[in-house]
Amino acid sequence: MRDTPPIVVTGANGQVGFELVRALQGLAPIVALDRHGLDLADLDSIRRVVRDIGPAVIVNAAAYTAVDRAESEEALARRINGDAPGVLAEEAKRIDALLVHYSTDYVFDGCGDAPFREDDPTGPLNAYGRTKLAGEQAVAAVGGEHLMFRTSWVYSATGRNFLTTMLRLARERRELNVVADQIGAPTWSCTIAALTAHVVARYCADRVEARDWWRQHRGIYHLTNAGETSWCDFAQTIFAATNCKDVEVRPITSDQYPTPATRPHNSRLSNDKLFDVFGLRAPDWREGLARCLRDPRT
Repeated sequence: MRDTPPIVVTGANGQVGFELVRALQGLAPIVALDRHGLDLADLDSIRRVVRDIGPAVIVNAAAYTAVDRAESEEALARRINGDAPGVLAEEAKRIDALLVHYSTDYVFDGCGDAPFREDDPTGPLNAYGRTKLAGEQAVAAVGGEHLMFRTSWVYSATGRNFLTTMLRLARERRELNVVADQIGAPTWSCTIAALTAHVVARYCADRVEARDWWRQHRGIYHLTNAGETSWCDFAQTIFAATNCKDVEVRPITSDQYPTPATRPHNSRLSNDKLFDVFGLRAPDWREGLARCLRDPRT
């Protein structure tokens, strides 16, 4: 493996990036870059770092993820979520590398109650969604080898996310109001990392012999845990699984919990394409949650 070009993982200290560094072990040397190693707001730094490393695969798990703050910092969010992926795509194409990039259900308008497919019309409701859509468009415009995985409602055993927030609030309050009219699939960071690793392993094994196949199948895929629920039901499931019997969860509407950024009511994503092309199907969100809660860090 000494002469094997490495796999670069950006956002290595984030929820998904941390798990990616572990899941990708054994495929190639891993270069894990946190914000100090690669600041996506510095486009010249991106070019310099990628050229210095010369990876075979770039997995971009870094992003501006402060959804509400993006309403007042859209220019910065667009630089990180929109411009930076385009530069990564340019550098990947220049050295014939694969770029794996992550996007979000927030590129859609959330109308209806059917799961969105990859080719459905987009229509983001907030600045975060607009900047992530800009990133998708920038990567696609470059035209190199790329895979973009849209996911939703990501959580993990550590960091700031819905799961850890609910567990913290359960220690502080006896009653919680949680939105019940937004529907999606809570997606464990380990699920994202594991399925990504399967795809990257296949790419590393047959990219030379199957180059035309990979070119035909580049593009956007949806990747979430299976099933659907509301934030309110997700919270109730968390508390039931952790024996927090004293916490009463009260369902409320989105209008009763106003936020700077408008959230879509329908965050369902169809994962059929991921299965049809790669034969991968994620477990139900309840199974993902149960496994996450067994993590000693939770």
